[in-house]
Amino acid sequence: MQPHKIVSEQEWLTARIALLEKEKEFTKDRDRLSAERRELPWVKVEKNYVFDGPNGKEGLADLFAGRSQLIVYHFMFAPGVPGWPSAGCPMCSFPSDHIDGTLPHLEHHDVSLVVVSRAPRASFEPYRKRMDWHFKWVSSNENDFNRDYHVSFTKEDIADGNTMYNYETGGKTHDGEAPGISVFYKDERGDIFHTYSSYARGGDLLIGTYNYLDLMPKGRNEKDELKGWVRRHDEYE
Repeated sequence: MQPHKIVSEQEWLTARIALLEKEKEFTKDRDRLSAERRELPWVKVEKNYVFDGPNGKEGLADLFAGRSQLIVYHFMFAPGVPGWPSAGCPMCSFPSDHIDGTLPHLEHHDVSLVVVSRAPRASFEPYRKRMDWHFKWVSSNENDFNRDYHVSFTKEDIADGNTMYNYETGGKTHDGEAPGISVFYKDERGDIFHTYSSYARGGDLLIGTYNYLDLMPKGRNEKDELKGWVRRHDEYE
């Protein structure tokens, strides 16, 4: 850590007030950006996706659990990939650690949150229990959901450079998988609309730990590799 300038209380207060003005403007900018996000046009979901969940086979409409809004976290967990770990991706596990505590608040604000992976449920269920997670986690192994929302890619996609990820062709993936967030709305007639998706660092919004670290003198303390310090929560020394 680099040496810091040491000043009097009054000098510190002057600098802090100057920064506060920038923080206020950032908050206003974030509110404006959130409003623009809500004004995006929607796409009607026409496919009948069927997932394998703890309640058996469920359609996309079932994942709303009686609410009108749905957040899907695309967790990288793939079937049949050589070398793919039996444990879930550490970088997807990091935001997943933040889900359970927020569920009561989301659910009472007309929002359901579900985690979706391409692997069969039998592959990731032991890991969910190991991590002591209680959120709903379903498999899209028997449908095109992951491909349609650009978080799973075939070997041919990768070889041909056709991995459309984070709205860029040739985006980086890990063994044909990538993380992301997708948002859906269900109206009174039961029609479902895709309203938003975000990928790569767009998921930082879901990670409360970052908000704490960004207040710290050392910040996120990330050096050569982005998030290289992150471990599964039961693997820290």
